[in-house]
Amino acid sequence: MTETGELEEQKNAEMKNLDFILDIPLQLTVELGRTKLLVKDILQLNQGAVVELSKLAGEPLDVFVNSKLVARGEAVVINDKFGIRLVDIVSPNERVEKAL
Repeated sequence: MTETGELEEQKNAEMKNLDFILDIPLQLTVELGRTKLLVKDILQLNQGAVVELSKLAGEPLDVFVNSKLVARGEAVVINDKFGIRLVDIVSPNERVEKAL
């Protein structure tokens, strides 16, 4: 087999491997903020209650894929639905540091 033929065969095998993982479902979550409450405080919540979160207004929102931080973004409205515009992708090094 020629070198070109071997490279093409390898490329086809890589594409099959990539196709295999492209249909794997992942959970994407956008976190507005966090807080800790006591059970008694949660039981006293009612309609109209306001819960203060850890993030400041205007601060980038965290984007998680399968509970791993992968990006930060800002909230947007698209056709009366919320969306997120990514403003920063977390580097692989930063992802490893967060995992430790």
